[in-house]
Amino acid sequence: MDFARESLKKTTHEMIKNGTWEYREGVFTIHLPEGIAGFDGNDYYLDDLSDKAKKKAKKTLNFILGLEIDLDSFYSEISDSKFSFLIEEFWGLRPPASPTPYQALVETVAQQQVSFEFAMKTIENLVRMAGKKSRGLYRFPEVEEILMLGDRIKEAKLGYRARYILELSDKVYRGELDLKYAEKAGEEEGIRYLTKFRGIGRWSAELFLTYAFRKNTYPAGDLGIRRGIAAIFGKRAKEVKEKDVREIIDPFGKWKSLLAFYVICYDRKLQSSLKKK
Repeated sequence: MDFARESLKKTTHEMIKNGTWEYREGVFTIHLPEGIAGFDGNDYYLDDLSDKAKKKAKKTLNFILGLEIDLDSFYSEISDSKFSFLIEEFWGLRPPASPTPYQALVETVAQQQVSFEFAMKTIENLVRMAGKKSRGLYRFPEVEEILMLGDRIKEAKLGYRARYILELSDKVYRGELDLKYAEKAGEEEGIRYLTKFRGIGRWSAELFLTYAFRKNTYPAGDLGIRRGIAAIFGKRAKEVKEKDVREIIDPFGKWKSLLAFYVICYDRKLQSSLKKK
């Protein structure tokens, strides 16, 4: 087995299916702001890009796919814990990240209070409405393109989240919401800063920081994490509170965000199995 290719396959399986990328015949292809870029686990496909764009696209691909994450060290850290079975369960899986902070913001808000499957559908609706298409793939909309939708954004079926996305996009456009500040700030300071804005609670702030910048944060109140922890520790989901999640996951230090992601993926697998019964 080619570990690099298998790792890529598993990572793309957990990505938000939004119409901007595809995984076909072992190649991951995505429409980035720089253009169409691809990667097969070992080689990059950047032929249509300028030299400057190639350099940036390669860096973005590495970031999106988490290619610099030291999985061996992570597996060593959890090998003697209740989470050790996750190593074999998801061997090679790396948490995907967003190509841009703005995309991370929109996709995070779109996931509030809905299932991951439903959120993906609404995000793809939005992308198809406002994004530019090339070679069958859409580029994720820029902030101006989202704002131009106005009331038409309701057609994406985002519910109340559409209003938040418009309001936050306007603040980003005006410079009132500085996503670069959230990146440079410490994790807790970043959370405090983000939660000052309507439409961003702690859950959204924690998810955004790890998805946009790979900060060592995770949404401890997330239903998927609580269900996953409950299943692993033989409890009912209702018995597992946010504080319980933090008490269990935080001791893993610099690996807590990655561990939380594996727990979420485990819950998704369990939920998928239940639906098939």
